Amino acid sequence: MFGLFKSPALSPRLLRLKDSALFASLTPLELKIVDGLMHERRYLADEIVFDEGEEGQALYLVMSGRVIISRAHDGGRELVAELAAGAFFGDLALLDNSPRNAQTRALENCELAVFFRDDFMGLMETDPVIGYKISLALARHVAQRLRDWMTGKPQVEAL
Repeated sequence: MFGLFKSPALSPRLLRLKDSALFASLTPLELKIVDGLMHERRYLADEIVFDEGEEGQALYLVMSGRVIISRAHDGGRELVAELAAGAFFGDLALLDNSPRNAQTRALENCELAVFFRDDFMGLMETDPVIGYKISLALARHVAQRLRDWMTGKPQVEAL
């Protein structure tokens, strides 16, 4: 009888979403709702996820594999970051459509969960509590990047 009120067990995919700082505060039901809005994309090693200068339309969450982020610099490419499962990038694209200021490429075969701005905006209208939780996590992430920048710590720039 008491088992009726237990939270349902999370699938491996939902556990990976929950492990991300962006979705850590979501309940199992909220995670399922967000997962229904995510688009799965697979990239082969060395395949470009997005290029510098492209319009930002989505946030990406690394579900498996690794990606590298680099910028054009002195005729070559400057490595900005290497990200693995659980990390997310392109977060400011949820808020506006500014051009990407870096390129992201699959370092190895990887699976990414893609959260498009239009889906996020729709979610904020239909389920403001989930939208609030994600927005707060996003604001905290951006604030931490700003603090890191102010103290001279290395950081991954907004993509």
